[in-house]
Amino acid sequence: MGSVRFPEKPFAILTLIALCTAQAAYGASRKKEAEMAGAVLFRDKGCGFCHGADLKGTRKAPALEDIRKEKGWTDDKISSQILDGGQKMPPFRDSISDDEVKELIAFLRAKHRPVPPPAPATPQ
Repeated sequence: MGSVRFPEKPFAILTLIALCTAQAAYGASRKKEAEMAGAVLFRDKGCGFCHGADLKGTRKAPALEDIRKEKGWTDDKISSQILDGGQKMPPFRDSISDDEVKELIAFLRAKHRPVPPPAPATPQ
């Protein structure tokens, strides 16, 4: 009997590792994109007007800087708060999409929150 060779086995393992690495990199890239999109939305939708551009809160609304650490604020609860409003916060259901809510949540959950570029100048 001759010996059995499996030259394709190492190749298959390396291919699988490469695919997993690429998928993880793509996932990280998408996460960063969502966080930045959320930062831009936070700026453009005026969230910082009440919650503070630095998320430290104002007299109008509470701080959001530590919301990612607060277990009671699940993604569903944050989504509901954004869409339906509550207490002093107006609802944004008519002016924001579900995907935008997800991007805002990604921004609020980010460990290292991105800073959006300056808002485009308004034509005069």
